Amino acid sequence: MIRRVFLVLAAFATLTFQAWSAEVGEDGLHKQDWFALTFRDVAEDIETAREEGKRLVMIFEQRGCIYCAQMHEKLLADPEVADFIKSRFKVVQYNMFGDEEVTDLDGEVLTEKTAARKWGYVFTPTLMFLPEEAPEGMTAAEAAVATMPGAFGKWTFLNMFKWVDEKGYEGEEHFQKYHARIINELRAAGRLESE
Repeated sequence: MIRRVFLVLAAFATLTFQAWSAEVGEDGLHKQDWFALTFRDVAEDIETAREEGKRLVMIFEQRGCIYCAQMHEKLLADPEVADFIKSRFKVVQYNMFGDEEVTDLDGEVLTEKTAARKWGYVFTPTLMFLPEEAPEGMTAAEAAVATMPGAFGKWTFLNMFKWVDEKGYEGEEHFQKYHARIINELRAAGRLESE
């Protein structure tokens, strides 16, 4: 009887884990069904996002990245985080060591891995937030309005998306000050469990 109960609990735990964990693709990267599949032409992706009333964010990941897995299984599995991002951003995933073709804003055709090198990205996950319109004569990295290298807690992660959505990069309030203000507001409202 104890063994049967254990097997039922183990099966339930497995199903529960599968229900909230992100799918892993053949490339070894975790996938969200709401990530956009594009031809990775950065200017075109910026324009498509703008037409949809969204902003483009590119996420660099790599196979076996524990921080990428945490981002998918904790942050992007959180409805508050995922719903905000899905409603305001078009997300395109890049494999830091991938061979898929990428067209930079300056017109140069690269692979995902040569784009990562050209743009100076060495950590995964790295999120690159692009402007509302594609500028001419710049690389994607030069045009980025913000970059988030590495994995962070829920509020740092979500607040970066909110800061970009509110165009905080155009104002005087640096992201760190914005983030501290939001954290204080969450504490005052009794909503902050942990950062």
